[in-house]
Amino acid sequence: MASLETNTSILGIKNAKHFLRRITFKYNKELVDQISLLTATEAFDLLSSFSSETLPYPYDPTPLGNPDGYWVNSNQLPTSFENQEDKNIIVSGWWWFNALNSQSIKYKLIHFLSTRFTVSKNNVFTSSNFYDYLKLLEYYSLGNYKTLAKKITLNNAMLHYLNNNNNTKQSPNENYAREFLELFTIGKGNQIGPEDYTNYTEQDIIQAAKVFTGIVSDDTRNRFDIETGISQGFFVLNNHETNNKTFSHAFDNTTIIGAQSELEMFTELDEFINMVFNKTATSITICKKMYSYFVSSRITEEIETDIIIPLAEEFKNNNYELLPTLKRLITSLHFFDIDDSEINDEIIGGLIKSPLQQITEIYSFFKISFPNPIDNPYDYYITFWKNFIHNSFLKQSNMLLFQPPNVAGHQAYYQMPEFDKNWISASTFGARFKIGVSILEGKNRVENNDTIYPTPDLASQFTNNNIVTNVTDPYLLTKDLCDFLFGQETDDDRINYFMNTFLLQGQPPDDWTSVWEFYIAANFNSVVNLRLNALISNILKAPETLMF
Repeated sequence: MASLETNTSILGIKNAKHFLRRITFKYNKELVDQISLLTATEAFDLLSSFSSETLPYPYDPTPLGNPDGYWVNSNQLPTSFENQEDKNIIVSGWWWFNALNSQSIKYKLIHFLSTRFTVSKNNVFTSSNFYDYLKLLEYYSLGNYKTLAKKITLNNAMLHYLNNNNNTKQSPNENYAREFLELFTIGKGNQIGPEDYTNYTEQDIIQAAKVFTGIVSDDTRNRFDIETGISQGFFVLNNHETNNKTFSHAFDNTTIIGAQSELEMFTELDEFINMVFNKTATSITICKKMYSYFVSSRITEEIETDIIIPLAEEFKNNNYELLPTLKRLITSLHFFDIDDSEINDEIIGGLIKSPLQQITEIYSFFKISFPNPIDNPYDYYITFWKNFIHNSFLKQSNMLLFQPPNVAGHQAYYQMPEFDKNWISASTFGARFKIGVSILEGKNRVENNDTIYPTPDLASQFTNNNIVTNVTDPYLLTKDLCDFLFGQETDDDRINYFMNTFLLQGQPPDDWTSVWEFYIAANFNSVVNLRLNALISNILKAPETLMF
């Protein structure tokens, strides 16, 4: 029986690795060791208490000689800046740097929320709008989903992306209303009749669109939400449908009184949000999305009965506060797969990593060096992030960050029954396979062999960062790397294969010990780096490393 009962045991190494990978982008041995000594509740509370940003604002180092710099803080109009698509990439690079360098759970939650309230960064008019969108997700990442659903309705990026700027009483546009119901909140449910999807009807979309009429963007960024301080759009009464809106049986035939002033438009929006979130189906739909993102894409009848439904009830009773619900799920016996004895429904190591998870985990675990965005912004934002990570690896992996192919998002987050299996295909596997060797060699083997950054001194990394327990023992060295980088513990046959083939390269175990001791004594790193590079790059190519 699947159980939401809290796991009160000390986590230990195996569960700490699973815990960290699923709820934070920062993953290294030191953090694993720290978390392993805590209970799940203690670990969750620790990781939810960190909220500071390493990098406060994105910086555009172009054009050279006269950079646009911190343009999102400029007094100039956002539209006065050129190269908006490049600036969108820079904003995503700013976000990634903070995600990589923070052990807070908020960055996983920001990304989760971006898979629910989806926009594509190149379809939001200005890069400043995209920045404000991420700041809005960040503000509510540790807060209230229901409130975010209201605030996102006035978000300038969303208003552009789903065309609500064009939604007027004279010419209704149903795009935002449709996606708000289908993707952001209650979900369709099974079709039970013509234009009737159980949870709402086509008539409800028409009525919802009328609620949203007259909400338009302010691309000057001169209007700000009182609570968040983030730029937002505004209400135009002349474009608003002021008649009453009556919804179907799916919403208990509720009638919402039409607003007669811009102030009443706030009230009307509130009443609509309350109506949608008062339905149990809304909390169930959101909890299913939360479960498939953080736990497993496999939702059986047992999971729905024992996990999703009680979790959704708690979520609704807590007025859609995210943290208590996520905490209940992430600290449960079920999350650690210790609520049953079945071996075919493994949660630990049971998801395929997204390209974002893969690239961030490699840089985090090995503490791979790359240009500092403060000291060397051009090399970080343009050479490293834009040219290598964004336009090469993420593009070839079919995961341009915050730029999904459509409003539903990336297929891995919604396409049944494959879900995360969509991350792997004939067209994407090459990039996933080559990223490890690219990073270790400092060459873009994914695409063009360009230099991306000097090859790290792996021997020094191992010595100074305590990546493994005993670097002089070839078996323990290989075992530690496999156990940290693979989703599940590795058997001896697999460990010996990697050790003998790539680290020892046909030599006896004592040979590695001698090679390492010579490096320590003489500071001669060529041989150890060559061997470590071969070992790590091939472990990173292994199918097991794509699971977490």
